[in-house]
Amino acid sequence: MNSSLTSNQGEVTDSNTLDVELRNVFKFFNQEPAVHGIDLDVKKGEFFSILGPSGCGKTTTLRLIGGFEKADAGKVLIQGQLMTNVPPYRRPVNTVFQSYALFSHLNVWDNIAFGLQFKKLTKAQIESKVKDALKLVKMEGLGSRFPSQLSGGQQQRVALARAIVNRPAVLLLDEPLGSLDLKLRKQMQVELSHLHKQLRLTFIMVTHDQQEALSLSDRIAVMNHGKIEQVGTPREIYEKPRSAFVADFIGDTNLLAGEIIEVYPSKLQVLTKTGLKITVSRTADTIAEVSQPVAVSIRPEKIQISLYKPSSPINNFEGRLVNVMYLGTHINYVVELQPGVQITVIQPNTLGSLPTSDTPIYIWWHETDCLAISQQ
Repeated sequence: MNSSLTSNQGEVTDSNTLDVELRNVFKFFNQEPAVHGIDLDVKKGEFFSILGPSGCGKTTTLRLIGGFEKADAGKVLIQGQLMTNVPPYRRPVNTVFQSYALFSHLNVWDNIAFGLQFKKLTKAQIESKVKDALKLVKMEGLGSRFPSQLSGGQQQRVALARAIVNRPAVLLLDEPLGSLDLKLRKQMQVELSHLHKQLRLTFIMVTHDQQEALSLSDRIAVMNHGKIEQVGTPREIYEKPRSAFVADFIGDTNLLAGEIIEVYPSKLQVLTKTGLKITVSRTADTIAEVSQPVAVSIRPEKIQISLYKPSSPINNFEGRLVNVMYLGTHINYVVELQPGVQITVIQPNTLGSLPTSDTPIYIWWHETDCLAISQQ
């Protein structure tokens, strides 16, 4: 197979490593930009998630890749080929929708075989492909059932089988587990991960569930107001957010607004608007200009808590414990440092006795456990 494909408009793009490319893509609805000049590269065989709050443009982005929406500006390429005039049914992609979109009048077998019947395949070939798809999603023996006779998880498996039976280059997943209850959702996340590893296809999933994206993805794009805020591995997105929005949206964090007051080779000093002086480790990517406004981000699980004053000379503060929540595997504490300034602390459940509310308390964290990031 050639490493480059010629598009229907004469462009040639290297497709050795990328399955999907978006180049300065815009999409408007009622003159409002739903997708605002985004650039995106999705590598062959990776599990890529587009994450963001409702209305951020993530589903529109997926629909642009699938061909269900047409870009008003920019380029969408799949396997190096420009998709501008290529309809959905001719693109090397299949989509799994949150609603499953199964044919209620067809049984499981016929739902999965539906797309194959439009290809020049023999009956034996169709039967073999459907059997393989049923086996992959652990639905052997249920081919004669109708969608109404299946649980939500089983319907999701049928939708997946129908989408993968043709072995598309790219599988698009639009909130695929959104309608399942929590326990079944966790189970299906594991199965989806196994399916991706077995098939080695490119998966692109849209979700608003941060934990789902972190646990399943090779890389994540975080969207906000039609733009991509950051693309990176789950660890990069969580540990090194580039903006206050990403830090706040991915997991839990404490954000303290302030400005840089001192800059040293390996650290910064930030004075918060409420007068707290915080030392932050400095890296090559850290904002490092005196008077620069920043937000200090400290993840709750990075903070230590004690009834006694810590020996650490930096980032230790006395406060008042205002709330304690027992959550089984861990304990959630809320500490008020001063009126209007509350810090959330998460600690493992070690079976020790819990302090009561209104107890004087100390918290502290290492300078490497906090970040000075853009407030945008």
